[in-house]
Amino acid sequence: MFQLGQIDKWGVILINNVTIFANTVNVRKQMGIVERKIRHKEEVRSGILAAAWNMVITEGWQSLSIRKIADAIEYSIPVIYNHFENKEAILLEFSKEGFQKLAVVLSDAKNAHTKPSIQLSAMADAYWDFAFENKEYYQLMFGLGIPACEMVNQITEMKEMTSILISTIKEALAAAQNEEADSFLKFHTYWSILHGLVSIQMIDKDGKPDMIKKMILKDAMDGFGKSLAV
Repeated sequence: MFQLGQIDKWGVILINNVTIFANTVNVRKQMGIVERKIRHKEEVRSGILAAAWNMVITEGWQSLSIRKIADAIEYSIPVIYNHFENKEAILLEFSKEGFQKLAVVLSDAKNAHTKPSIQLSAMADAYWDFAFENKEYYQLMFGLGIPACEMVNQITEMKEMTSILISTIKEALAAAQNEEADSFLKFHTYWSILHGLVSIQMIDKDGKPDMIKKMILKDAMDGFGKSLAV
């Protein structure tokens, strides 16, 4: 027989004929503390990325530093390092985000059409528009040119983006009854055309696209489309 308020071996407390599971109460309390810690950690991490991105928009990628970020969010430098190993880790986070955004843009452009050759042209236009509407992202994503295969395989977001291009090229080759062609070579040709034309325009004095450059892109894509049937 248990007395009022006594805890039995199951962690049950009897108070005024109301059964309270002490262990459950303690677990819920601990879970609440853990959840608050996780939420706070996520908020700090988001604050770091927001401050870093604002710095990039206003001052450029070269201005980014751990000390400046710490000053902007009013936290100590060690707090930044608790979330990101170094500045490069922050840049990688933005790069992944950029490739994720580009993958969505390319996927939407592809899904708007059914014929592979038209899909490739639409995706080229979408790629071009993304680059100039998101210059900060693009400059970071391709700061050292087209990423090597090893890097593509290591970064999921980048791999997803390139997979959209590769799959569409394979479909275009199949539609042209040219499945023996090297789809990987065609993919690199396609991507090199896109990235090359974008890069040339970005280093121009104003870095803004114009109709002539867009016509060059169309002409290049028309030529690429014809090469798929060869």
